[in-house]
Amino acid sequence: MIDPVALRSLVAVERLGSVGAAATALEYTPSAVSQQIKRLESQTGVQLLERQGRGVLLTEAGRSLTESARDLLAEMERLEARVRGIEGRPVGSVRIAVFATAYRGILPGVLERLRAKAPGVVLRADEIDPWEAVDAVAAGSHDLAVVHNWEPLPLAIPANLEVRHVGRDVADVIVHQTHRLADHRELSVEDVLDEEWVSVAPGSICHQWLVKMFADVGRAPRIRHFALEFATHVSLVGAGQVVALVPRLGRGELPADVRAVPITQPVSARTVSVLWRSTMGTSPALNAVVDALSAESVAALS
Repeated sequence: MIDPVALRSLVAVERLGSVGAAATALEYTPSAVSQQIKRLESQTGVQLLERQGRGVLLTEAGRSLTESARDLLAEMERLEARVRGIEGRPVGSVRIAVFATAYRGILPGVLERLRAKAPGVVLRADEIDPWEAVDAVAAGSHDLAVVHNWEPLPLAIPANLEVRHVGRDVADVIVHQTHRLADHRELSVEDVLDEEWVSVAPGSICHQWLVKMFADVGRAPRIRHFALEFATHVSLVGAGQVVALVPRLGRGELPADVRAVPITQPVSARTVSVLWRSTMGTSPALNAVVDALSAESVAALS
């Protein structure tokens, strides 16, 4: 009999492009994923992967098997959700991928809501950026994700995922109290063209938005520092070194020597959404988490 765990590993390799990426997403070692696929090859009697340079490609047989495996794994997930739904009690472990400021600004409240209304649900959270979080849910390593995208930059969502928009988070330009813009009621991108910035790492959605905001007026931001944490951005602003574009969600109270000024041309806002696989739509535990996320997001983003 074909091992469904090994099938999930093969599907993850097909979706994520490598054994290493599949192992990371599924929390296995690369050797464990390789062994699972070798077991599949032994069970099916065909080669499923072939080497290409330092990576791997699925053979024609491998691609054919993953097409059928996706349907089979989805049906197994629907069956499990349906069986749990018969009891109607939200019980079990739910694994969630969540971006950093939502982890800080939303998740603690979600845990409180679950403790009060669904104490049988155990939430396991991992901090993951939105693009990777979408892949993690689609590949099955996580049950749901909290993601964001800066308007109007798109975040590609696969067809097998359900999406619920839960709020809109605004970002402000953060400046030192002595800065020439500190007393402005609002800003446009033209006001900050010549400023020096701190940004999150290139390749992240937040960095992409900052670059796009400048590209729309034919410029590039002058980025002096790169730092992962927005708290670091605020500290650098407080030292009078740079300005920063920092979302309000999870930001907390700013230091006394720092000011937040809205930027309205263009409006700097991101849509916050929750997504999960359609096959898990009848899971009481997942639905309890989605409801708690929705309620807490409304409270945090209002």
